[in-house]
Amino acid sequence: MSLLLGQTALVDGADPIPKDLDALRDRVAALNARYRHHGATAVLEGALRDPEAGKIAMVSSFGAESVALLHLVAMVDRKTPVLFIDTRLLFAETLAYQQEIAERLHLSNVQIVRTAPEILDQRDPYGALRFSDTDACCALRKTEPLQKALEGFDGWITGRKRYQAKTRAEMEFFELEEATGRIKVNPLAHWGPEDTRAYMEENRLPKHPLVAQGYPSIGCAPCTSKVKPGEDPRAGRWRDQDKTECGIHFVNGVAARNSM
Repeated sequence: MSLLLGQTALVDGADPIPKDLDALRDRVAALNARYRHHGATAVLEGALRDPEAGKIAMVSSFGAESVALLHLVAMVDRKTPVLFIDTRLLFAETLAYQQEIAERLHLSNVQIVRTAPEILDQRDPYGALRFSDTDACCALRKTEPLQKALEGFDGWITGRKRYQAKTRAEMEFFELEEATGRIKVNPLAHWGPEDTRAYMEENRLPKHPLVAQGYPSIGCAPCTSKVKPGEDPRAGRWRDQDKTECGIHFVNGVAARNSM
């Protein structure tokens, strides 16, 4: 399935997202209290089966470490909606890897999310926006189509981890995006790099082909470079720029993180 920004992306039969922020904060607090001492699998089962979590989708880049969480989700429910944002600037290897992993894990509800061609033609007709304003490019090709695709869902699963950035250091399993009213689920929040590697090796999961070529963190091709030994794994993302996030985890320029 392909979802385009500019077209309706609502899920049939989806309940409206509650607007009462106090009630939502209470739901998130209850979920964190309930699963605080559990592992990733239990958090995923809670997100996908606990009525307090609501209707949940997974968002995956099918990047360097994505297969671990995709495998966990497949073990819980292979019918889980998996939203894959195709910016039309991805590496060819990422597109091939996405198809390989979806088939291997028998994920039956992968939805390709793209910005509609007419919107790209209007706002980035020459494909040069990335050179003048990377934030605007990410908003056009990632953030906006994702927000459209998430309409009708009460929350979404991410692969974010605390160790990846200072902005994620206190991340909980469940967070509230107050601007959207959606719950964000971070089952791997407490995992370190060694946990991901061990899980992939134990389950014989295939690595993204670019990892062996020196890309430990993979985004769009124009904004991703190889990482030298000893560098931070994300040093190749937007190299030499004051930018560490693509924007999908921010709402109106602010990190959408619960304060608890």
